[in-house]
Amino acid sequence: MLYGQNLRIALRNTSRSSLRQSSNTTSRLYSTSRRFQLSASTSPCLRPYLPAHAIPGSSKFSTSPARRKEAIKSPKDAAEENSEENAKDKAENVKEKSEEAVVESKSKSPESSPASGNASSGKPVDGRGSSASSGGAGDSGSGDGGKKGRKPSIEKALQKATVPDVYPQVMAIPITKRPLFPGFYKAVTVRDHNVVAAIQEMIKRGQPYIGAFLFKDENADGDIIENMDDVHDVGVFAQITSAFPVHGDENALTAVLYPHRRIKMSALISPASADVKKPDTPADPADPAVVPDVIPPKPEEKKGDVVASFEEGAVQQKSTETTPPWEPTAFLRNSPISLVKVENLVEEPHDPKSPIIRAVTNEIVNVFKEVASLNSLFRDQISTFSMSQSAGNVMQEPAKLADFAAAVSAGEVPELQDILETLNVEERLQKALVVLKKELMNAQLQSKISKDVERSIQKRQREYFLMEQMKGIRRELGIESDGKDKLVEKFREKSLKLAMPEAVKKVFDDELNKLAHLEPAASEFNVTRNYLDWLTQIPWGQRSAENFGINNAMTVLEEDHYGLKDVKDRILEFIAVGKLRGTVEGKILCFVGPPGVGKTSIGKSIARALNRQYYRFSVGGLTDVAEIKGHRRTYVGALPGRIIQALKKCQTENPLILIDEIDKIGRGHQGDPASALLELLDPEQNNSFLDHYLDVPVDLSKVLFVCTANMTDTIPRPLLDRMEMIELSGYVADEKMAIAERYLGPAAKELAGLKDVDVNLTMEAIKELIKSYCRESGVRNLKKQIEKVYRKSALKIVQDLGESVLPEEEALTEEGKAAMEESKKDETDVKETPENIEKETTETPRVSLHVPDTVHVTIDQDNLKDYVGPPVFTSDRLYDVTPPGVAMGLAWTQMGGAALYVESILESALTSDSRAGLTTTGNLKSVMKESTSIAYSFAKSVMAKQFPENHFFDKAKLHLHCPEGAVQKDGPSAGITMATSLLSLALDKPLDPTIAMTGELTVTGKVLRIGGLREKTVAARRAGSKMIIFPDDNMSDWLELPDNIKEGIEGHPVKWFSDVFDLVFPNLDKDVANNLWKEQLTKPKKEKEGEDDD
Repeated sequence: MLYGQNLRIALRNTSRSSLRQSSNTTSRLYSTSRRFQLSASTSPCLRPYLPAHAIPGSSKFSTSPARRKEAIKSPKDAAEENSEENAKDKAENVKEKSEEAVVESKSKSPESSPASGNASSGKPVDGRGSSASSGGAGDSGSGDGGKKGRKPSIEKALQKATVPDVYPQVMAIPITKRPLFPGFYKAVTVRDHNVVAAIQEMIKRGQPYIGAFLFKDENADGDIIENMDDVHDVGVFAQITSAFPVHGDENALTAVLYPHRRIKMSALISPASADVKKPDTPADPADPAVVPDVIPPKPEEKKGDVVASFEEGAVQQKSTETTPPWEPTAFLRNSPISLVKVENLVEEPHDPKSPIIRAVTNEIVNVFKEVASLNSLFRDQISTFSMSQSAGNVMQEPAKLADFAAAVSAGEVPELQDILETLNVEERLQKALVVLKKELMNAQLQSKISKDVERSIQKRQREYFLMEQMKGIRRELGIESDGKDKLVEKFREKSLKLAMPEAVKKVFDDELNKLAHLEPAASEFNVTRNYLDWLTQIPWGQRSAENFGINNAMTVLEEDHYGLKDVKDRILEFIAVGKLRGTVEGKILCFVGPPGVGKTSIGKSIARALNRQYYRFSVGGLTDVAEIKGHRRTYVGALPGRIIQALKKCQTENPLILIDEIDKIGRGHQGDPASALLELLDPEQNNSFLDHYLDVPVDLSKVLFVCTANMTDTIPRPLLDRMEMIELSGYVADEKMAIAERYLGPAAKELAGLKDVDVNLTMEAIKELIKSYCRESGVRNLKKQIEKVYRKSALKIVQDLGESVLPEEEALTEEGKAAMEESKKDETDVKETPENIEKETTETPRVSLHVPDTVHVTIDQDNLKDYVGPPVFTSDRLYDVTPPGVAMGLAWTQMGGAALYVESILESALTSDSRAGLTTTGNLKSVMKESTSIAYSFAKSVMAKQFPENHFFDKAKLHLHCPEGAVQKDGPSAGITMATSLLSLALDKPLDPTIAMTGELTVTGKVLRIGGLREKTVAARRAGSKMIIFPDDNMSDWLELPDNIKEGIEGHPVKWFSDVFDLVFPNLDKDVANNLWKEQLTKPKKEKEGEDDD
């Protein structure tokens, strides 16, 4: 079904089509007068409640005879008279009657349009046979043979056309969206060709009546009811007032329905079903497709003698045998349409003078008035309804008012259907009032929104007009030029101060010319203005004066950092080259080291030493390429990348940009930032860096890039290749002591408010902190512990002095007291920011406490526990005396170096029947597990070659473990340590606890190069080692180590494991070692004798 056709056009087209038809044509469309043409602009309801007999000038159809003044003949006489006439005379008489009726109708009603049948549009018609087509239905409805008893035309004109009160079977059409209400027109579009054909046939026969029932499913669509459960059983009995084809669809038909009354569906009749097509039911002779059932022979009766009449007052034909009533929809039986049995629904009796009904009626009228004042569409509908109903009629017919209220409101479909099904007038009025109240609330909300929008628009327009007038007045007075012209002039002046390259200058001129021709209200105006703003804020050709003084650089670097000789030497080299050339190109340095060794802070010191501007940003976890290369200008809120922002902030072409945490850069669906850094950190490419936002080449070759990382394993190889690596190892105890004394101690003391107070942290206390609390490579944890010591000291001083030294009243300044008073008045929750927060705050609310000179606090090694708690590390080494099978290795971690012990034990007693095996634990990863297998195989090889009589590995079930199982361990550098541990257990020889070793081992005994020798040496020094065994290939790394790190440690480079064996087992008795475990592995004599007997 399609709705929403324009009824005004529909009725006009119908009226025109009916005027063009011939007067002798029996198939005519029905039209209404132009006086009551309808407007279909309103969605819910299209027409007020106007009864069919009250609409002058509209076509009316009836199947019931009107009131007759002549005597009605008996059915027997009528049958005899009909049997005497033959078919030919009968057809001629019918034709003469039709023509005479048409001529008389035209002469009596010259203004009325012709209608089908013998009903005249706009005038009362003859009630006899008005529902049957006069040209094809046979005799008149009175049963007088068609000629007898015919009345003059003037007598016919005095009779009124009526709608049949009883219509037991009707063609049903399902409708969607909303139900129909009696008295209100609705246009529906039918697309099913069978239903279209049935409607056209019904109009031809003068039976334009259907039943309209609402679909239960709002999304359902169709023209045929397949199942009674698909629609609501309560609908309306409607008359098709006009029908016309749909433009663009020849098979579709738009029908205008006028509902008359409520009906209820009782049964759905299938096409050609036996319960409808009864044997005695005669077929309509006008429909040649309908074949009636076999009936008993009646020689005295002919076809067509029975008149199709179901109206009240109709006289049924009675013969000698009882004949079932003729069904007006019999000709539709075989059509695939919906035929239903219906029964009329009658409203329950009510008292119009009931106070409840009168009160609800008055309320509905009042709501109508309010809605009409807010909605012009409702005003038109209400005025049309008021024209047809006087005030008295509204009060006397409340049911019509309820239907009108439901028809014009856009309520929910279930609510409207409920109103249609309600037969109690009082309940219907109340339900209609609820729906109408919702419509009023909707109209009020719409009115409020409309007023708000209108008020906002008026305010903006007023402001715009005033601003334009003010600009005009200022221009006339010469006070101020146009804002756009001033903006263009400002950009032009800024560009003159910059040394833009030619390519950039051309782009700038084009964009400036574009801005000059754009209207300020245009959306692209702000985009162009922002772009020019960024383009003129880049320091094109502007460089800061660098300081190439070697002594100055050394002084600055020594002031800020202790140690870091490699870093300081590299900066001095950079300065020396700049001093010789007069200028320097940008470099890309990468500081790699454990946390807390000063990688980030050294970058700031370098900038201060070179007199360069400093800019830092971190790329840790960065996943968006736009952070590096900027956004495209087409995006809303687009910005350049961080590099262009750094140039804007520093206002120089040669700043120092520190890219922090480059080893933790991420990768997401927005691109790979590490790949974007390839262009940025390549000295061969960054002289023409292209930002997505600026889209012009920017020279970054003068920028000094400094990157920091904890490790190089996660940095992409191409990116790592572009940077100059400088490794920062951890600090030893001596360096930590100097750093704590020079930098950490004074800074923590000032931070705690004890700058001028006699609080002394002794060197012994600092040494104890380093030894027992802070063994990591960096000094960050040492800084935290020193700050904790000074905070505890501050608390002790304040508690000893007491509150009387500086009461709260004296500590507050005048501004602080006022802010405190306002805070006391504030009763809001602390989670919420009060409205008068500016009154509760001040810049200097308090004064500091002055500690007397008599206060003295000293923190030494003895009372250090009172400030930082018990020691974390109680010994330098895990083993003071190592048992056989334990060896100390060295490992590199992100926190620096660490001592890694390898422990091997014998799981079960060694006997001649025991089986060999090896179990490994300690959270070892794949590479380290391979090192374990290699070490086990190599140890067995050593024992087989050097100690052939020692069959320890042939029968021993071993367990190898690395302590600290919660820490993952991986890498090949523990190979010689594992082999030494296994051989120590096999030879039952303990190792020196001061020996530490590191190196990768092959199955042939070759010791390969390892990494992180500096960190491992620092870890060995912290663990109290006196000898380090390392691969010979790392000799160059050993020689580069500072003397303070190597002090007290003896380094031994080795090429083969035999060198390691000689160092760890210096005084081994080979004969004793060869005969070791013989007693355990020798079989008892009884077992030997048993074997011999066998």
